[in-house]
Amino acid sequence: MGRLKPKGKAGAARAYITRTAAVRKLQCSLADFRRLCILKGIFPREPRHRKRANKGSSAPTSFYYAKDIAYLAHEPVLRKLREHKAFAKKLARALGRGEWSSAKSLEDNKPVYQLDHIIKERYPTFVDAVRDIDDALCMIFLFASLPSDAKVSASLVENCARLAAEWQLYIVHTRSLRKAFLSIKGVYYQAEVLDQTVTWLVPYQFTQNIPTDVDVRVMLTFLELYQTLLGFVFFKLYADVGLVYPPPLDAKKDEGGAGVGAFTLQEVTSSLEGGSAPKSSLNGSNVKRASTKDVRQSIKAINASSTGDDTDMPDVDFAPAEVEEEFVPQASTSNPQETASLPTLQTLSSIPQSSTTKLFAPYTFWLSRETSRSIFEFLVRSFGGRIGWPVTSGSGSPFDESDESITHVIIDRPLVIREGETDEERERRQRRKYVQPQWIVDCINAGRILLEEPYAQGKTLPPHLSPFEDRVDAYDPTAELKVDDAAMEEDEEEEENEVEGESASEDEESAQPEKAALKAVSLAEDSAALRAAELEAEAAGVDPGVFEKELKKAKKAKVVETGKEVDAEEDMNKMMMSNKQRKLYERMKHGERKRAAERQVLETRKRSIEKEKKRRGKAAT
Repeated sequence: MGRLKPKGKAGAARAYITRTAAVRKLQCSLADFRRLCILKGIFPREPRHRKRANKGSSAPTSFYYAKDIAYLAHEPVLRKLREHKAFAKKLARALGRGEWSSAKSLEDNKPVYQLDHIIKERYPTFVDAVRDIDDALCMIFLFASLPSDAKVSASLVENCARLAAEWQLYIVHTRSLRKAFLSIKGVYYQAEVLDQTVTWLVPYQFTQNIPTDVDVRVMLTFLELYQTLLGFVFFKLYADVGLVYPPPLDAKKDEGGAGVGAFTLQEVTSSLEGGSAPKSSLNGSNVKRASTKDVRQSIKAINASSTGDDTDMPDVDFAPAEVEEEFVPQASTSNPQETASLPTLQTLSSIPQSSTTKLFAPYTFWLSRETSRSIFEFLVRSFGGRIGWPVTSGSGSPFDESDESITHVIIDRPLVIREGETDEERERRQRRKYVQPQWIVDCINAGRILLEEPYAQGKTLPPHLSPFEDRVDAYDPTAELKVDDAAMEEDEEEEENEVEGESASEDEESAQPEKAALKAVSLAEDSAALRAAELEAEAAGVDPGVFEKELKKAKKAKVVETGKEVDAEEDMNKMMMSNKQRKLYERMKHGERKRAAERQVLETRKRSIEKEKKRRGKAAT
């Protein structure tokens, strides 16, 4: 007989731990426990048997893995939080006693924790960090647009704005932007960085207010982690393209509202040209180790040069990091003909750019004062275009409105009649093309320059479609126009046929041969039977239009019958699934039915609008 296990000491009761027990075990407050879980990426778990995990109790509570809580017990941040709690007590006691020197000394030695080790633990490779910066960028751009108050300090907002500008500068420099979408929430951007798709949301520049029902402390904890993560990522990205990080900031331009233009991109080589060369130390920490490839190149250059006393030594650019990072594919042992493929940072950075990255290179744009400068400056510069703006939108414009190289004016005002216009201004206006802001985004998503006429000033814009909807069954109002027209024609034909059927009900007895011919159409299963039914209908004097209509009805009936057969087969397959697989399958089918219903509603609404337009056109004529 096996050993009996005591109740509550094994199984789910041992694998899970409640939140109250976790806080008691870690000896910290609930707020500190939440902060630790956010920083370490630990979240509540749902046990399969809640009553067993809670040792027989059915009270609602949150559960965590016991191993995760044991992992938190050795976290250095937890030790710093305990030290900070003791520091707060000592500081309060010193201030209560009036010991100002002791309080000043305690404030200078306040315990501060670092999150560098957490970033290294959660993201073992750099590509993992790039793949996970979507939420970090959304949070950074959100806090960069918030006003400062007692909860959100001004230094925090300034730091978020700096990180947002650094990311935009990198995207503009590397031409990594691929898609954009103007939505109600804000502007969605999508870029490709190291072969990873990064999507983030930037809110519009409106006056933002922090809602009272939002827990700002939780968001600030996430922001603390994201700031550290983006600091690591941006440093590596700037270093890979040979730029100085952080980019220098011009204080005068920043005060004048230059925005991203207040930062200056500098290459690492140019920053070291003015300074003296680093001195070599005895321990060899500043000495670069040359690779075998560099030595061979130096020997070849010396042999090829002319012999003499005044021979100039060739400058060799030592880059051991790139040589060491290069991956040499090796043949597989199981399949010798197939070579291994492992992407590295060097191969990902050398991916050729698409031709659409220079979409706006031949054009020069001028922003009208009512358009958002931060949005369209970023979009145009990311695709190689030049852009200027009036002084009211901020300083730092590379040219003014009278520049002769301006080809497009982005304007969002209604068309007005200009009076007192000079000949020079009229000629300049006729030479330029005035487009609405949506033209820029639609050109980017289409990957080509669209016609400016549908986006002219004062015109009703075409529908702005999301470029992120990659599903096959997604609703596309522009692609379904022909299908909708055909459906409308079918509806009209059905109405006419119904009227004709009522008038021809008296001749029903004389149409027995025609009915037999039409019945043969519905029973036809292959092309030969269909051809025979067509000949029989022609001999019986059936109208070709009626024959085509009956053929369509027969096809629809077959489709419905086939769908019933497929449903029966799906039911048989579902019987062979496990409970978990069946629930997952039902969720997938529910999502498909929901999307199909939404698409049907949109198509019906569009069909009714088109019918109303045609009816009004006929009434007008």
